[in-house]
Amino acid sequence: SCPANLMDPAMTTSPKPWHRVARGVAHVLFVLMLALATTWAARAVHFQLTGLVRTLALAALAMAFLATLTLRFQNRRKGWVTFALAAVLVAGWYQTIRPQQNRDWQPEVAHGVTADVSGPIVTLHNVRNFNWTSETEAVPDWQTVTVNLDQLSSLDMFTSTWGNPDIAHLIVSFGFDDGQHIAFSVEIRKEVGETYSSLGGFFRKYELVLIAAQENDVVRVRTNMRHEDVHIFPVALPADKRRDLFLQFVGLGNQLAEQPKFYNTITANCTSTVFLLVRSFQPNLPLDRRIILSGRLPEYIDEMGGLQGDEPMAQRRAEGAITARAQTIGAGQDFSAFIRGGLRSTASN
Repeated sequence: SCPANLMDPAMTTSPKPWHRVARGVAHVLFVLMLALATTWAARAVHFQLTGLVRTLALAALAMAFLATLTLRFQNRRKGWVTFALAAVLVAGWYQTIRPQQNRDWQPEVAHGVTADVSGPIVTLHNVRNFNWTSETEAVPDWQTVTVNLDQLSSLDMFTSTWGNPDIAHLIVSFGFDDGQHIAFSVEIRKEVGETYSSLGGFFRKYELVLIAAQENDVVRVRTNMRHEDVHIFPVALPADKRRDLFLQFVGLGNQLAEQPKFYNTITANCTSTVFLLVRSFQPNLPLDRRIILSGRLPEYIDEMGGLQGDEPMAQRRAEGAITARAQTIGAGQDFSAFIRGGLRSTASN
């Protein structure tokens, strides 16, 4: 017969209830991690690969997912090892994706701005001055423009929305004593035939480009061709800071020419890139959700004391709405002067 202590129910080795719960939770968390990682990898493959290669890569991911899941419930250690190995392989492949300079770019982003700086004299190369004939077609014109920073007299911010009022494209424009304006626009550098995807912007789908342009190009195409809702806001920035910001844009253009970078839907877009430029000489500028919700960026800048005037924002938005006005411009009129006709002031001290 068996000893009495071996027959004692208290001495059995069956798992305690809380052990079973913990094990169940661990399994659920593992499956969630595996599902999220596989989804991320599948998205990266979708945006980076094409044709048969993409199909084979997605099939390999599916097999890796099933194998890892099966091993997890057979042997937890083997499940983790397989997961880690797959993660290392995917991460290693993803790190081989590098931004490029030489692709078949769409005409409007064929060139990014570069500049030569000699004291207050800045010579800008590849300033865009396209004559737009439709939303997508234009007569190309890339110019070399020389400006004198001692004559830099104003700074304006344009926001352009086309659907969701909380999401806007940002254009920063510098005005000079001679009436000239140079507008900077941080944009996606799309290839011929390529379309924008906000999701693709998280997966190294697009390069970043800094466009310098005449307002008659970069603003007019949005007001008169695309019929976007465009507003102008005069910015209150001291002359030395205004000059610093111009040179920051110039530096970014030269930097991208030397070392291309990827666009990112959140961290490297038209607004966050400009925010980082401003932060280089305004380090205490706080982060705010309106940097992402860029349609509300004027309210944020106003709270920071960055806009001219003290009128309510609703009034400033109404005064700064330029789309309808821009569409009435006559032949031969100066676009920059015309759209500012209803503004009280666009000059800063």
